[in-house]
Amino acid sequence: MKRNFNEWLNTFTDSIATYEYYTDFKVVYRNIDKLKVELNIMNSLIGSKNIENDFDILFKKYPEIRKCIPLLIAVRENEIKVIDEGEKLKYNFTNINDIELLKRFMRKTGLFDLISNHLVNNLVDYATGVEVGLGSNGRKNRGGHLMESILQKFIEKEGFIFNQTYFKEMYLKDIETKWNINLSSLSNLGKVAKRFDYVVKTKNCIYAIETNFYAGGGSKLNETARSYKMIAQESKNIKGFAFVWITDGIGWISAKHNLEETFDVMENIYNLKELSEGKLKDVLK
Repeated sequence: MKRNFNEWLNTFTDSIATYEYYTDFKVVYRNIDKLKVELNIMNSLIGSKNIENDFDILFKKYPEIRKCIPLLIAVRENEIKVIDEGEKLKYNFTNINDIELLKRFMRKTGLFDLISNHLVNNLVDYATGVEVGLGSNGRKNRGGHLMESILQKFIEKEGFIFNQTYFKEMYLKDIETKWNINLSSLSNLGKVAKRFDYVVKTKNCIYAIETNFYAGGGSKLNETARSYKMIAQESKNIKGFAFVWITDGIGWISAKHNLEETFDVMENIYNLKELSEGKLKDVLK
């Protein structure tokens, strides 16, 4: 029986968030542990009345403190580029030894002021707060990973075994090599390096599965719907291969027309409610 698009869309959920989605403290603590020694060494500068001189002495004795400096301004990268009075400067905190250049960075970013004027009492605590803030920026990625984890549990519930009968993050070229199948129509004759979230192999078919969750709208949704519509249409002509899309999230309401176009031509498009009702058992045959 053909499903009604609007009724299907009305069963989309507004959240799949776990507690770790908001802040993953395990990751926060792991990142802080990597720099805890250097941060504690830097703590000796707190309240310094002559911080540039004291930093000089400290750096000569413990040059490894440079590694924790990017985090103090909420940057994860070890290399930072800045324009300073028309001059383009590059700071590599893995191996920088130019103390004057390093002091220039600390001075102009405000880190010397932060540390010497006792605006923080403990750099480990301060950096932990910075990590929590940086971690919040990763929620979108965590949302995608959550959806993948949810789907993986449903795949395993149907008896499929990881790296034996189902595979994660598999490229088209690897699928072609492993099972001797021609998928060039999906990759524009090999010009596009397409990767699927999961690939399930049954006796009769290879199922390439994409999954995503959108809590909010945006142009990305329209692009995704159009792209998956193309893959679905091209897949129909490939014997022994099928494309499956598992998606959800009320963000789709803002892009419902593009999603409906894909829904109308794609046989295997499902949401979380259908997965919970055992739909994969009917699909992966």
